[in-house]
Amino acid sequence: MKKTRLFLLVVVSVFGLLAGCGKKDDPNTLTVLNYGKYMEPKILDMFEEETGIKVEYEEYITPENMYTKYKAGAIDYDLICTSDYMIEKLIQEGEVLEINYDKIPLTENLEQTYFEFSKSFDPENKYTLPYFFGTVGILYNKDMVDETKVDSWDILWDQEYSGQIIMADSVRDSFMVALKRLGYSLNTAEEDKLREAQKLLIEQKPMVYSYLVDEAQDEMIAENAAMAVVYSGEAGYALEYNDKLAFSVPKDGSNMWIDSWFIPKSAKHTENAEKFLNFLCREDIAMLNFDYVYYATPNTKVKAVLDPALQENPTIFPPKEILDNCEVLKPLDDETTMKYNLYWKEIKSAE
Repeated sequence: MKKTRLFLLVVVSVFGLLAGCGKKDDPNTLTVLNYGKYMEPKILDMFEEETGIKVEYEEYITPENMYTKYKAGAIDYDLICTSDYMIEKLIQEGEVLEINYDKIPLTENLEQTYFEFSKSFDPENKYTLPYFFGTVGILYNKDMVDETKVDSWDILWDQEYSGQIIMADSVRDSFMVALKRLGYSLNTAEEDKLREAQKLLIEQKPMVYSYLVDEAQDEMIAENAAMAVVYSGEAGYALEYNDKLAFSVPKDGSNMWIDSWFIPKSAKHTENAEKFLNFLCREDIAMLNFDYVYYATPNTKVKAVLDPALQENPTIFPPKEILDNCEVLKPLDDETTMKYNLYWKEIKSAE
């Protein structure tokens, strides 16, 4: 299970896209935008070989990065994968096309539970196809951390671990931690609550080893920090490489997220996008993807053939009691988004 950065692939794809600017559209192409390290690279080659459709593939880091790339309008993306709250925002803005599920018969492989979860941001299940899902929690080193304390976000403010804490380099994820520690909703727009959360994050900053996203799991595997705020899939991957590590979703509550595919209004090749979505739902392809990404998959055919111990692994497949204590992120209005971004900049620039 090798999680290699797709840097070369991304660069080639981007240059290909730029080189194609101003040329006649090729109907045998598909332009995809996805999170980094979020698809087994060989899947793209397999799809091209089977269909003759050339995939131009690009990556991004955070949903906010994706939004900026898409709204810039420089590239006509045919298919995008991102997180629940950002999809909801784009749906509200009229930027998402309805999916023709008749063209994606292998959606029958996906567990209906996750279409129900998706209704929190796609109420009629008209626009999205679930890809992976999970939680956010604390990945920690059992030799370096008191395990009786990792059931609360409080431990991230414990001076005993100063200089050994990795926080998420993400506005919503970091504010989620502070807001949940305070007992508030992770979707609050109330200024006094946001300022209270900001104060906590500023107080914590001197104790933070680093603010990271993709690299947090590698730092933990290398034992360069005692704990890190990570997504459950990153934790599951890290646990495979270092048996000193463990994962906890604090009792204070957390974020349950679903990353899904959607076809944006910019799409020029919707039929190719639907073919690719159907391909991703195929059992052998979904298994390749699961082995590479190692997040919880909604594909029932894949889950059914996994080792029972893996099926019951609460890090990869969170139990109902954990999910029931989580919230799904919701999109914020422009004014609230500006506040979050401003407060985050003030945190990052604080001495």
